[in-house]
Amino acid sequence: MAGVVIIYLAILVVVIAGIWKAFEKAGAPGWAAIIPIYNYYVMVKMAGKEGWWVILLFIPLVNLIVIFIVSIEIARNFGKSTGFGVGMVFLSFVFWPILGFGDAEWEVEPLNV
Repeated sequence: MAGVVIIYLAILVVVIAGIWKAFEKAGAPGWAAIIPIYNYYVMVKMAGKEGWWVILLFIPLVNLIVIFIVSIEIARNFGKSTGFGVGMVFLSFVFWPILGFGDAEWEVEPLNV
């Protein structure tokens, strides 16, 4: 059981580090990745949406649609495909580190959050 917990924590650290690096590439503070709710705000802004979209992430069923829209737009802003954005929803533990540590560059103007 301890091995499972250690593996889980290792994956969690890699995902958080990937999100941290992706935030920094976009011009947002990296530490925003570890602040609850504020990280959603930064992701919504990375997607080019208004800040009030965060509220939509707390509405059941609506949040499913919004998270797809936000993820796809973030992927596009990094020069990635729609499929990559969908991957960010289903396999975030793989795709966020690829985005953060990979060679993807932020293609729109830096965020000011």
